[in-house]
Amino acid sequence: MKFKELFVAAALIASSTAFAQVGIGNASPDKSAMLDVTGSNKGVLIPRISDLTTIPTPANGLLVYDLKRQALAQNIGTSASPNWVPISGNIVKFFYMPSISIDTSTIGTGRTLDLYQLYKTQFSTPKVVSVGAPTAIPFFLNASDLYYYVTDFDGNVLRNVSIDANGILRYDVIGTATACSFVNIVFVIK
Repeated sequence: MKFKELFVAAALIASSTAFAQVGIGNASPDKSAMLDVTGSNKGVLIPRISDLTTIPTPANGLLVYDLKRQALAQNIGTSASPNWVPISGNIVKFFYMPSISIDTSTIGTGRTLDLYQLYKTQFSTPKVVSVGAPTAIPFFLNASDLYYYVTDFDGNVLRNVSIDANGILRYDVIGTATACSFVNIVFVIK
């Protein structure tokens, strides 16, 4: 009888490794995952490394927490020539508005520009694309995915400048722009 129980146990172990799926806190791991961790009040803590150069021959795709950058880092290079990039934390989460023209040829109040639509149009239909590049630049699908800022502007040309949550810029034109006039607009990813 012991032989039969041992055979059943071995068969169960063999069948579970054949599918190569492990569930932690989950009796039925997702079929697409080798490791499926489920929890309602705890997370996964990956290795925290202060000097990534101490990892011998890190595999392409290896993930660690980089203590220097305070970010999750991934090796996008090779084992022989690692290239660690942050994929969370203190990575750049803002970009400047693409170049736009603001008509200042006439004085007027209550003018508007849809900054989100101007950005989306420029990113989806660039005028020139390098060889092999996609024909459109990825862009955020909703105006509400971004925060909008005017960090500075020419006070001799514009006044009462504001932006709503959907990227609608409102302004008054109080003077004609010169070659030195400017508006600096920044988008921040929510």
